[in-house]
Amino acid sequence: MQLAQDPHEQFDVVTEQGEPTGIVKTRAEVHRDGDWHRAIHVWFYGVDAHGGFLLMNQRGRFKDTWPLALDATVGGHLGAGETIEDAFREVREEIGVNIDPVRFEHLFRRARSSDGLVPGVLDRELQEIYLVRDDRPFTAYAPHPAELEGLVKVAVAAAGPLFRGEVASVNGEMLSAGDGVVRPHTLTTEQLLVRGADTYFIDVISAIEQRLRG
Repeated sequence: MQLAQDPHEQFDVVTEQGEPTGIVKTRAEVHRDGDWHRAIHVWFYGVDAHGGFLLMNQRGRFKDTWPLALDATVGGHLGAGETIEDAFREVREEIGVNIDPVRFEHLFRRARSSDGLVPGVLDRELQEIYLVRDDRPFTAYAPHPAELEGLVKVAVAAAGPLFRGEVASVNGEMLSAGDGVVRPHTLTTEQLLVRGADTYFIDVISAIEQRLRG
């Protein structure tokens, strides 16, 4: 079995404001000690014959945090010494497509702390959040089975009410990382990694809705 993450991967420890501390620790150590470290999220959206759509990542079942939850299309940590541009490699590694970095639109920085939500893990990330519009066919993606269960495609018009808690479930499709087959998939609020008082997903879908309106 291929691990979904390397516990020995090296991360730069930063302050809550993102300033470097000069300390380098392994993934296992920063999650044990609750050190702030840097990450990126890239949200893919697009337009097809049915209108605007959003792609979400169903996290791999062997992830050390939030297995099987629905999250940003691509997420990854910055390794020790890496820049944001270096971390964009995660797009190719996780979903199998090449995107020119100039197409990534920075939305905001998010400080996320999950203290006590996962036993034995104190995960404190400074996440740089990006959007990219990509209209290619769903089957052109190749989600990595060691990272994802699959990619989930959902209409923006359905994702908005789900993220805002107005409905409990919506219908979408999943492109399986295991066999590359597209199957119907029901998204529920319980599957969302972020929900409740945290407005992160709501802020993202609102930004996408605004861009699709032009």
